[in-house]
Amino acid sequence: MDTADTSLDPAGSPAAAPEAAASVTALYQAHAVGLIRLAVIMLGDRAAAEDVVQDAFLGLYRHWGGLSDRGNALTYVRSSVLNGCRNALRARARRDRRGRSDQAGAWSEPVSASAETLALVSEEHRLTLAAIRRLPDRQREALVLRFYLDMSEEETARAMRISRGTVKSATSRAIAALGRMLEEGS
Repeated sequence: MDTADTSLDPAGSPAAAPEAAASVTALYQAHAVGLIRLAVIMLGDRAAAEDVVQDAFLGLYRHWGGLSDRGNALTYVRSSVLNGCRNALRARARRDRRGRSDQAGAWSEPVSASAETLALVSEEHRLTLAAIRRLPDRQREALVLRFYLDMSEEETARAMRISRGTVKSATSRAIAALGRMLEEGS
């Protein structure tokens, strides 16, 4: 590695790079697919989901030397993925608002999923995912972390940086709202 380019060195230390590379690579191999699935559920866009997950792992690599407890690296990456999804959703909302004002009320076709995605997902599954995406951010995140990633309330609270009680109430509200949406759709 060129010593002039330390922009990717963990904590600026070339000596830490081999350990960081090996550790982050192992974590990526074990958890990237699940984190991409999480991001796809949150964003509804595979390409954006992959970008968010890649950015989260790059951030982990860059800050490897600064982690106080490397055993919490997965928690760090999960939180980074959730934050990346939040940022992407905010950016999308801003673009949508700008687009609506630019088009003065013109209706636009929603972005359609790829043929591969449509072939893999049943109609019922698509309806459920669409309903999950309509939930408020906090409820959607709590529901996905608890039941899709099978995280405990405590793990979910840490990943979302909220209290365990807030996880419980957000999950309860999400389940109730999801049930109403799916009932209305049937």
